[in-house]
Amino acid sequence: MSRLIVRGGRVVLPHKVVEADIIAENGLITAIGFELAREAGEPGDRIVEADGKWVLPGLVDIHCDAIEKETEPRPNTLFPMTMAFLQFEKKLAGHGITTMLHSLSLGVGLSLRGEHLVKEMIDVIRSCREERAMIRHGIHLRYEVSHLTGMALARKLIEEGAINYLSLMDHAPGIGQYRKPGAFQRYVMKNQGVGLDEAGRIVEELEERRRLINWGKLRALTDFAGERGIAIASHDDDSKESVERSLAFHSSVTEFPLDLDTAQYARRREMSVCVGAPNIVRGGSHDGNLRAIDAIRSGAADLICSDYHPASLLQAVFDLGRQGVPLEKATAMASLNPARAIGRAGEIGSLEPGKAADLIVVREWRDCPLVKTTVVGGSVVHESRDYHT
Repeated sequence: MSRLIVRGGRVVLPHKVVEADIIAENGLITAIGFELAREAGEPGDRIVEADGKWVLPGLVDIHCDAIEKETEPRPNTLFPMTMAFLQFEKKLAGHGITTMLHSLSLGVGLSLRGEHLVKEMIDVIRSCREERAMIRHGIHLRYEVSHLTGMALARKLIEEGAINYLSLMDHAPGIGQYRKPGAFQRYVMKNQGVGLDEAGRIVEELEERRRLINWGKLRALTDFAGERGIAIASHDDDSKESVERSLAFHSSVTEFPLDLDTAQYARRREMSVCVGAPNIVRGGSHDGNLRAIDAIRSGAADLICSDYHPASLLQAVFDLGRQGVPLEKATAMASLNPARAIGRAGEIGSLEPGKAADLIVVREWRDCPLVKTTVVGGSVVHESRDYHT
């Protein structure tokens, strides 16, 4: 096979930034060094010029539910899933995301979350990636603990090897991000396009299901996942007690803890803490919860995901750099650390010889990082240039 040569550029390594060239063969990085490829390559080599630009590892996004809105942009307005997936994939490559764990939920009160729709979307993703793909695709199954009928499907998907990451959610009034009175009802009304009476009915049904949760069966499900090497996460922990409950279900990651004390406690208990890139880009939580930058500065967060807005992931990395976080540390939070959290740090997540040649070439314009080139497995899958240059 021909080689890929990324010539020049400020290369973001796990612990430093260097001026270097990168050479890849057969989909893997073989060498990184200064002036390795100053001369023209051999016939057939693919040359990517990166002088004056940043070269980062491809981003690894372990929590993003944007595929749901891509498929159902408005309540009860479904588009063909294959079309939605293929068009969404192109956007991801342009955002610098080379590994995406699509977050699909078995849950209630939220969009695209009926069991048949979730299963269909998973089947579409798996079949498409087998035939052709621009980036690496996986599945993050978000299991709503009150969705009692979904446990059999969750177990089946785990048994089939369809799941790469499992998180437990408990969206309900009075807890987590819906601690404030009326917060859950308002969310259901907005997301489902229903009135107050219908939202009240949804809440009543939810509370009845929560009373019927079999916590022993839930623990058996997470045992089953853990035995198959699937990382488990909790969601919206809001206290030390909730962190301890999450640990009892083998969670190694807590996503979006509600306050700094909870995040710090989770880190002391050796959990990874994941915060949202939109929180960083916008300067705070849209629900008035923990500011991601506060958690990062205090050492209480080590992962960044795009949550619901893929374009924010790369922007957050560079925003953190402008706020004093070393770029290599900010980059690792969106690449190497997520890869490590799902057990794939040996193959993806950083620019090192022997690892997959997943990388992005980035330039900045008006404080916005723009992806010029995206490479996955040594192949250029995305290129962009300005019309006037």
